[in-house]
Amino acid sequence: MIVVKLGGSLTESDALLHCLDSVEQNFPHGGIIIVPGGGAFADQVRLAQQHWKFDDRTAHKMALLAMQQMALLFQGLKSHFTIAGSLADIQKMLNQQKIVIWSPDISELDKAGIQASWDITSDSLAAWLAGILSASKLILVKSAIIDPALSLQELAKQGVIDKAFCVFAMRGSFKLDIVSAAEIYRTNGSPCPALSTT
Repeated sequence: MIVVKLGGSLTESDALLHCLDSVEQNFPHGGIIIVPGGGAFADQVRLAQQHWKFDDRTAHKMALLAMQQMALLFQGLKSHFTIAGSLADIQKMLNQQKIVIWSPDISELDKAGIQASWDITSDSLAAWLAGILSASKLILVKSAIIDPALSLQELAKQGVIDKAFCVFAMRGSFKLDIVSAAEIYRTNGSPCPALSTT
């Protein structure tokens, strides 16, 4: 089983649909969980917090709701993909060979002790999910071009991944790939090597 995080910025072009199509082509029998970024919905939370000065705990919950909104958007584009919130529901859907979109359960993340901080975004949450479910692989799909020579720490400094990602990634035993959506475009409708179990 693998986890694929699709960055929210992919919604700014037709890259998102290309990525969802590639997931569908590469995993016709399930075995994959899609983690949505918050995208423009999360950006609105940041702007609201700057204006109203509410605390990070409130912003954290609102950002998780942004991911839930994006999950609904994804399913709106791929109606046969299944949304699941809790870990138990995810496992149930995987057992039924479904392609799963994660809509994070706020209370479950609270119980897991996930800190309310902008240092922890959907990148780190994808790594947490991959670790807790013993995924074999985590793939982060970004709109940015990824320099394979850069370390995780350097990618975090550049803002390509969030500041807490390195800590969450080290806790899991999964293989990690960080790829650009441009790699998925090059497949022209064929199964994409970047979105594979190997």
